[in-house]
Amino acid sequence: MKKAVFQLEALTCPSCIKKIESTLNKTSGVDTAKVLFNASKVKTEYDETQIDAEKLEETISKLGYPVLSAKVS
Repeated sequence: MKKAVFQLEALTCPSCIKKIESTLNKTSGVDTAKVLFNASKVKTEYDETQIDAEKLEETISKLGYPVLSAKVS
């Protein structure tokens, strides 16, 4: 399992949290996805044999939340 933290532009509403978390948690290969609203970050844990950080970043961006940076560990 790998972990990635994505820094987003400021999140403005609690419904953003649900939209991002539900989409990522339904994505094949994602174990967990948690949005930190006040920090505007998304923490993920995923199976790197099924999906990579670039695909996760692309998914978040397609939802309308530009990713400013990503840290993969």
